[in-house]
Amino acid sequence: MTQVEVDHRIAVVASIRAMACDVTVHGPTDTTAASSIDRALDVFRAVHRSCTRFDPSSPLMRMNARPGQWHEVPPVLFGAVTEAYAAYERTQGRFDPRVLSDLVDLGYDRSLPFEDGVDTPKRSGSHRQPLERWRPRFLAGRHPEIHLGGIPIDLGGIGKGLAVRWAAEILAEEMSDFFVDAGGDCACRGTGPEEDGWRVGVEDPRGRLWPVAVLALRDRACATSSTRLRRWRSGTEAAHHLIDPASGSPGGAGLRSVTVVADDAAEAEVTTKSLFLAGVDGIAAGAASRDTAALWVGSDGTVGMSAAMKRYVVWTNE
Repeated sequence: MTQVEVDHRIAVVASIRAMACDVTVHGPTDTTAASSIDRALDVFRAVHRSCTRFDPSSPLMRMNARPGQWHEVPPVLFGAVTEAYAAYERTQGRFDPRVLSDLVDLGYDRSLPFEDGVDTPKRSGSHRQPLERWRPRFLAGRHPEIHLGGIPIDLGGIGKGLAVRWAAEILAEEMSDFFVDAGGDCACRGTGPEEDGWRVGVEDPRGRLWPVAVLALRDRACATSSTRLRRWRSGTEAAHHLIDPASGSPGGAGLRSVTVVADDAAEAEVTTKSLFLAGVDGIAAGAASRDTAALWVGSDGTVGMSAAMKRYVVWTNE
């Protein structure tokens, strides 16, 4: 989650509730880009309608019901699945949307936030075998089609980042200074109210009032993966929603959250997931190997960051 600092010249110029989070656009108070702002916010509604797994009638869930068949899908869903597959290839399978059954088996079958102390039944008694290579098929065109390759998918790990990307592209057509935030996935252009970058607070995943760090971003995007709102007990075991596709179990041993700064919100979202799965013992090396700007909070509250992230950090609570 993020918090953005504003002043009297920069304010929230539009806000909606979509994709289970508050979506806001910050910009100059005298903006005349009402049309582009409306179209940008519509992106979130469209992604939610097409890509939610919590509505059995959504295009995603209709496709998931028969993952071994071809399906004609809306362009938004086609774009999301092709991007998910590109991320799967780019991360060599560390990002894999075929974890829907694992999430449901752990009891994550509703969209409301989970909290410590919530118990859900565990529907599977053992860990599954590693998945075979994902080989979806795509037919582009006026009426695009997808064949998932036999296993249903969850787009929650990339859908919001894509919505932020697509919304930012629309806003950039008419606004040179803006910040769009969707529950921790954000993108900005221009200098912001501080003139040296938009100030973004990285939320403390332990639920404390003050952020663990403040970043200054210009023409960048960032995303955070955290277990703060999606953490529960599945049977007798602790669980969260960040699943290791190799095992089907929650990953990221020793970590509470990972924040990544990148050129693009969807790229940042995917990278947070991949780095989180490296766990507290592997995240530093993983971020360094790709020169990734990453900041993480361990289970004990310790904050760490990569060398590439330090250029963006203007304050930490340590």
